[in-house]
Amino acid sequence: MSLTLKHVEAAAERLRGNLLMTPCTYSRTLSKITGAEVFLKFENLQFTAAFKERGALNKLLSLAPAECRRGVIAMSAGNHAQGVAYHAKRLGIPAVIVMPRHTPNVKVEHTRAHGAEVILEGDTFDEASGFTRQLARRRKLTLVHPYDDDRVMAGQGTIALEMLAQQPGLEVLLVPIGGGGLIAGMAVAAKGIKPDLEVFGVQSERFPAMAQWIAGQPVHCDRFTVAEGIAVRNPGRRTRRVVQRLVSDILLAGEGEIEDAVLMLLQIEKTVVEGAGACGLAALLKSRRRFRHKQVGLVLCGGNIDLMVLSSIIQRGLARDAQLVRLRVKTRDVPGELARVSGLIGKHGGNIMEVHHQRAFSAEPLQTAMVDFTMRTRGVDHLSRIVRGLRDAGYRTSLPDGDVLPRLYAKREQKAQVRLTAGCG
Repeated sequence: MSLTLKHVEAAAERLRGNLLMTPCTYSRTLSKITGAEVFLKFENLQFTAAFKERGALNKLLSLAPAECRRGVIAMSAGNHAQGVAYHAKRLGIPAVIVMPRHTPNVKVEHTRAHGAEVILEGDTFDEASGFTRQLARRRKLTLVHPYDDDRVMAGQGTIALEMLAQQPGLEVLLVPIGGGGLIAGMAVAAKGIKPDLEVFGVQSERFPAMAQWIAGQPVHCDRFTVAEGIAVRNPGRRTRRVVQRLVSDILLAGEGEIEDAVLMLLQIEKTVVEGAGACGLAALLKSRRRFRHKQVGLVLCGGNIDLMVLSSIIQRGLARDAQLVRLRVKTRDVPGELARVSGLIGKHGGNIMEVHHQRAFSAEPLQTAMVDFTMRTRGVDHLSRIVRGLRDAGYRTSLPDGDVLPRLYAKREQKAQVRLTAGCG
């Protein structure tokens, strides 16, 4: 079949009462920061914390009784896996899920908890995909493809139906792209209802496969990205045709920009999203002039982020904003000197978290020591006051080798807005 608005509307009717109609709400703070009117679709609030339930369930509900008895198989980096596993269990359908070996543990364990047989195979989604097709033929299982399936795309497109019902004034949708199922379904639905609405895709700079394919370029991707949920090297054949026809442009977001967006959503909206779910905001922040004064809808497509990854993003963000700092101080190696330096840092409001006193591995004269202080500050201005106080007292300071200078100087106005308005939604 060729996907149409009617197919998406039929999927919405089929899914009614089985899934959460997630909120699509206005963000005053993000609107102030970006200059656009920003509306967030909280698909991370679905039971499995991702939009993938929609397409998976629509596909499962379309299976013949014999297919249900034999069971289904899916390959997934995590969110599709959980959607298939959860709804297959609800419907009494046996499910096998193949996941890449490096899938975040939280997604693997949640998938197993839904009762599916989980097989870890391959280092990438595409390696897992080849194994999945072989296993499907061998065990006569029905493949529930994560994106290149019209019924899956129709299920994902129900997000656009809801967004336009909740916020009819939307002019732009920014949608993450991995294999393309989400954006294909949403573009068909959105353009079917409102032809002048623009749909933009967003990909990680490390996995720009769809953008390269549309541009007629050889596909070249990296091995890993913080947005692992959209780390797909081979977009679907069906999805590519829809994207080429209906999507205005594909924007790319860097790793640091995606990390920033994850942290910003946590700080401002008090919501946890994974890297893929933050890509829309990352692209909006990067291209804010392009969307200024427009009503922009962002899909927070998933919230299944590994806690260790989230912890690293938080700490790296604090470090880039000079709220978590390593400061190297050159001191005399005599009793009481460490206490004196620590006292000066405390006097100026620095909160010392860790001290590393270096004597042996140093090219400095014998009676000197290099002391690295890890401390919490209130940002670059506060750090500058601490450094000034230490230098006024005769101490030389520097950042340890490998540390980057805080970037807050370049974003001071933006960060000030966040601090003043965070929590307003």
